[in-house]
Amino acid sequence: MWPFQKKPKEEAKKKRAYYLAAKEDTKEREIEIMASKVRWAIQQSPNKELVFLCIGSDRSTGDALGPFVGSMLKQNKLSYPVYGTLKSPVHALNLGEVMKELKENYENPMIFAIDACLGDEERIGYILFKEEPLIPGHALNKSLPQVGQLHMRAIVNYLDPLSPAQSLNDTRLYTVIHLAGVITDIIMRATSTEEFEE
Repeated sequence: MWPFQKKPKEEAKKKRAYYLAAKEDTKEREIEIMASKVRWAIQQSPNKELVFLCIGSDRSTGDALGPFVGSMLKQNKLSYPVYGTLKSPVHALNLGEVMKELKENYENPMIFAIDACLGDEERIGYILFKEEPLIPGHALNKSLPQVGQLHMRAIVNYLDPLSPAQSLNDTRLYTVIHLAGVITDIIMRATSTEEFEE
């Protein structure tokens, strides 16, 4: 969970970032374009085992985005390992332990991290995909290690600098479930066997 931040143009050029405003009227084509960006990034490292790491806690509405995505991916029978669900969430207290488990179970895995974040009020509902590691807990000033090689996060609520934890707790469940559904759709399209065979 960390807010969108403005970065120098030079740095922005080095790292690819793609945005999708997941509103009620989001077009099918917009979702497919984002899925194609994700598919392309995954295909750049074909020798690595792909693992999805959905970060968050089901004890906070806003922070439950990751666990919702993890559960939805499993319900949709994603053909890749998924860590972090509503039943078994991956959060600040067990992230280190889970990362250790991933290193033991997979050889040089490509970890695709998913998390909620806070940002500007007018950007609530935006989904961001980046070809770089995720820094979880940033908005809450938690000192957690960066994870993964790819990540996707969604702005679930506005960032209140005085009380970011309250912003997460005050998040609408509808917003979280809607964004989780769109992210799940993007990932399922991006990893479908038919698309990889084209």
